[in-house]
Amino acid sequence: MLRLTRPQARSLRGCFCSQKRFHHHHKNVMAIRREDINVWERRAPLAPRHVKEITAAGHKVLVQPSNRRAIHERYYEKAGAIIQEDISEASLIIGVKRPPEEKVYPHKTYAFFSHTIKAQEANMGLLDDILKKEVRLIDYEKMVDANGFRIVAFGQWAGVAGMINILHGLGLRFLALGHHTPFMHIGMAHNYRNVSQAIQAVRDCGYEISLGLMPKSIGPLTFVFTGTGNVSKGAQEIINELPCEFVEPHELKEVSLSGDMTKVYATVLSRHHHLVRKSDGVYDPLEYEHHPELYTSHFRVSVAPYTTCLINGIYWDPQTPRLLRRHDAQRLLKPIRPSAAATEGSPELPHKLLAICDISADTGGSIEFMTECTTIEKPFCMYDADQHIDHDSVEGTGILMCSIDNLPAQLPIEATEYFGDRLFPYIWEMLSSDARRPLDEEDFSPQVKDAVITSNGGLTPKFEYIEKLREKRLLIREKEQILRKGGMKRVLLLGSGYVSGPVIEYLTRNTGIQVTVASVLLSQAEELAAKYPNTIPVMLDVTSQEGHMESLVKDHDLVISMLPYGYHPLVAKHCINKKVNLVTASYLSPAMKELQKSAEEAGITIVNEMGLDPGIDHMLAMECIDQAKADGATVEFYTSYCGGLPAPECSDNPLRYKFSWSPYGVLLNTISPAVFLKDGQVIEIPAGGALLESTIPMDFLPGFNLEGFPNRDSTKYAEPYGIQSAHTLIRGTLRFRGFSSAMSGFVKLGLINTEPCPMLHHTAAPVSWKALLCKQVGLPASVGDEAFQEAVFERIDKDNFRMEMLKWFGMLSEEAVPHADSILGAVAKHLEARLAFDKGERDMIIMRNDVGIRHSSGELETKHISLVVYGEQNGFSAMAKTVGYPAAIAASMVLNGEISTKGLVVPMTKDIYGPVLTKLKEEGLQFTTKSTLYE
Repeated sequence: MLRLTRPQARSLRGCFCSQKRFHHHHKNVMAIRREDINVWERRAPLAPRHVKEITAAGHKVLVQPSNRRAIHERYYEKAGAIIQEDISEASLIIGVKRPPEEKVYPHKTYAFFSHTIKAQEANMGLLDDILKKEVRLIDYEKMVDANGFRIVAFGQWAGVAGMINILHGLGLRFLALGHHTPFMHIGMAHNYRNVSQAIQAVRDCGYEISLGLMPKSIGPLTFVFTGTGNVSKGAQEIINELPCEFVEPHELKEVSLSGDMTKVYATVLSRHHHLVRKSDGVYDPLEYEHHPELYTSHFRVSVAPYTTCLINGIYWDPQTPRLLRRHDAQRLLKPIRPSAAATEGSPELPHKLLAICDISADTGGSIEFMTECTTIEKPFCMYDADQHIDHDSVEGTGILMCSIDNLPAQLPIEATEYFGDRLFPYIWEMLSSDARRPLDEEDFSPQVKDAVITSNGGLTPKFEYIEKLREKRLLIREKEQILRKGGMKRVLLLGSGYVSGPVIEYLTRNTGIQVTVASVLLSQAEELAAKYPNTIPVMLDVTSQEGHMESLVKDHDLVISMLPYGYHPLVAKHCINKKVNLVTASYLSPAMKELQKSAEEAGITIVNEMGLDPGIDHMLAMECIDQAKADGATVEFYTSYCGGLPAPECSDNPLRYKFSWSPYGVLLNTISPAVFLKDGQVIEIPAGGALLESTIPMDFLPGFNLEGFPNRDSTKYAEPYGIQSAHTLIRGTLRFRGFSSAMSGFVKLGLINTEPCPMLHHTAAPVSWKALLCKQVGLPASVGDEAFQEAVFERIDKDNFRMEMLKWFGMLSEEAVPHADSILGAVAKHLEARLAFDKGERDMIIMRNDVGIRHSSGELETKHISLVVYGEQNGFSAMAKTVGYPAAIAASMVLNGEISTKGLVVPMTKDIYGPVLTKLKEEGLQFTTKSTLYE
């Protein structure tokens, strides 16, 4: 049962006696100020019984009147306090939250949660005012014991309120999923007059659970508590009011499948349960304290799949491992196949993990996708991991999230009692504080002295770093303000990779354009900004800083996204919300197509597929096709092949290839399916590697010794190209001859495998390539080299070229396999290290479109359109130019109003491809066209 804090009062006199050295014969005056920052803030730093002891000791206590305060002022008055508006007489003024700047008295000692220690921008005005008025500021958050644990906090009551709230939320979520449950009897924490009433509601719920009134089809409920501090303990006090059995984390799987439906199950997760060293899978508590970056968490696979509700109460630091990331949520939300027992009236749960109560409220912290706190007014949202968006509802797809950052305000009376008990022992020394005296002359305990942020008009030595943080931010802000002057058009470029250089170079030729390059790697963004005028670097992680991204989008006229295509829908939604135009170089995905109506209604232009492939290929195709139609001809066939390759002199490896974009994506494409039209027949190539068997020699530039294979679904371009009459339609990928054969070796060995591979996980022991291949071919790792190589040779169809390739890459040796989530991920890392472009090496782009045109005279003409681009040894790569310049040109055209169509746009109309192709020629991209005529 939850123990209320009132009995602790008996120990306060002992505290008082131990603090007699701080007492003086004259009276000191302190004040409890009115809370006026948040409408829900009904707490006070001290309860009447604490005030009574202070006044009994001869001190004067002023209390500002407040109808919002949960404890009526008559009780403070009865305790000896004076209720009055003017508190200027007090030398010590205490509160819970910060006061408005205009209400801060100079030369006073204040104690409250200031939220300034991280240089939080919202409170820097307050800090400036405090410094100017020479206020001595004591911040409760920095009052810690010898072990660094906070001693003045509301932790337990955050846990209590959070647990009550999430039980209420579970009732609503179950109802949305078709189940009435006993949790419907529980309300939000603030709806109860006191915690005893809330506990009674939880007990009533527990009674019905014990009677077996939970719907059988939802299965046993499991609650996981992270952390062992006051927050977690407070939450556990509430769950204990249910018929709850606590189990060890390793027992969670069993009870989640076959547990007793007349009870719920809970487990408390400590560090040793889920943290392991990345190198060897061991947990060393002492090492973790000093080097948390060496550790990872296996919570997502060992605990989360068996959790109904997660109650997260752990502090998170950027160096510490996260519990859950977005891709973990995507995996956990995969629908469970219904059993035969499921019916429409008794549905089963769509997935096990239903709810997360993040009491820590660290945005982007241990729960990475918790990017914004919920509020007491709107306590719940649904997190959709696939869309990476929050829905303000308890319905729909996703995880129910509750992440209120002022939970104790929901139980203000108990929270005040609890907090006051912890603060009270230190009030005596605070009472004697004179803000006009030097801090060193005060007789403060370490707990109080180390919590003094400001004194005598300056930051105390321990907190001088705040000013350095502010200066750094101020420099960036000043630079932005300077560059924004003069009516400049502002472009936000997301991504600082290899294609970003040409984008910035092209746009900043126009002195009226400012580019902000945002990257998770600030050093890359700074390097680009140093090269080009009117360019500002900022750090942005779109996976965890959506609020920052939204703010950046709002401040710009156009966004160019060079992020991986999966992030484009997220970026597009922010652009739609802020009515900002967008340009991307990626394929128009189904998720993007769903935004057509929203983009039109927002009145913005979203240009897609404005790169090389897709992009230049579309524009060259449409230029030729539109001209043929204008001449009264029809298109009978269309083939288009494109490839990013190393220049021939740099292709000195078995794959004849080097990576100029995502290695993982290049390898994954080799096992993708493909669909194309050949001589009137639709040819479908299944996934799994058959694509490589469809490779054909490409002799249009015989000196390059090329081969090609189909890419994705070519047939879907018949309609947008307007060539439904064509009997052949193929879009494919170019490589140097030998690539497909070599890649087939990887496929045959099962190395292009995206399935999770525990033996390669970061927590697993190192594995050699030989051991991995032994596993792949069904041999023990101890097998001799001769037998091992013979088995591998057999698996790759006794192909000597493939065998030599494996040796060249060191994949028949004892060399360690890189840690990764999958075998494909490991292969990608391994090849990337060996197939990166060295300094001075150059890449090349080859594109070839062949268009068969039947003229009205009956003649068949084949248009051969070619593009060959080389990278510059000390300049831009060919890939960077052919992807970056089209995107930059399109951005410039949108800014100038040359592209004005609203909604989703692709470069397949003459008003777009005409000007873009002309401008690309001006950048040195020369397209050659030849014709072959047949009678």
